[in-house]
Amino acid sequence: MGTDYVHGYTTAETRRLTDQAGTLADLLHGDTPYEAGSRVLEVGCGVGAQTVQLLTRSPGIRLTSVDISEESLAHAKARVAAEVPGAEVDWLHADLLGLTPDQLGLFDHLFLCFVLEHLPKPVEALTSLQRLLRPGGSITVIEGDHESAFFHPRSTEAQAVIDCLIDLQAEAGGDSLIGRRLQPLLTDAGYDDVRARPCTVYADETLPHLVDGFTRKTFIAMVESVRDRSLAAGLRTPAQWEQGIRALERAAEPGGTFHYTFFKAVGTQRWSG
Repeated sequence: MGTDYVHGYTTAETRRLTDQAGTLADLLHGDTPYEAGSRVLEVGCGVGAQTVQLLTRSPGIRLTSVDISEESLAHAKARVAAEVPGAEVDWLHADLLGLTPDQLGLFDHLFLCFVLEHLPKPVEALTSLQRLLRPGGSITVIEGDHESAFFHPRSTEAQAVIDCLIDLQAEAGGDSLIGRRLQPLLTDAGYDDVRARPCTVYADETLPHLVDGFTRKTFIAMVESVRDRSLAAGLRTPAQWEQGIRALERAAEPGGTFHYTFFKAVGTQRWSG
């Protein structure tokens, strides 16, 4: 299942993903311990930012990490070698729809973080992945929802550049609002006992690590990644874009506040019979 990664495969995007993973590690991974010796499939590992979290928070797992981008896999391998020395990971360059039990066997757990938002047919992807999960095994899915972003000072100019990201991702076949529908997506794909919950980030000047790590280096950087596409599509003029980004940056300044909600859902593979 080919994807048009709207943020681009750039050095800046690799840095943003790293900042995001580190800043949100406790929020997104705090309640996802996998038992030592269990087989875990990370679908869409990207540059390895979440891979490091999986390995460090669940030592001893038997991890397989797959991605459709060879360049991203190279980054992931280098990152894991540098940050988790001695960790053993089976790396696989493949389209997730092409993964089969005959090729990989069955896994105890599946993990997807910021993957479904880029896929045109997320239920099809989740249904295909179900073939790889042993009966009683778990799937964990984490996604954001860009319409959950609200901030002070309010600004129509800032909202306009956020809307560029939402619109461009939709044009590319994805859905940047997918977090709100994880429970029905997993249920429609046939998983049992699906539970979803919000994971909220709030940042103001009393939380400088979140202002820097999330508001600036994750969210604003994510919006900035679609600048060239937005201008090429005529969604904003250069002056309008700069005005919107500057307005958004005020949320990261003294007196500003920023809020965003991720969603995390967990389901299980049904037992046969």
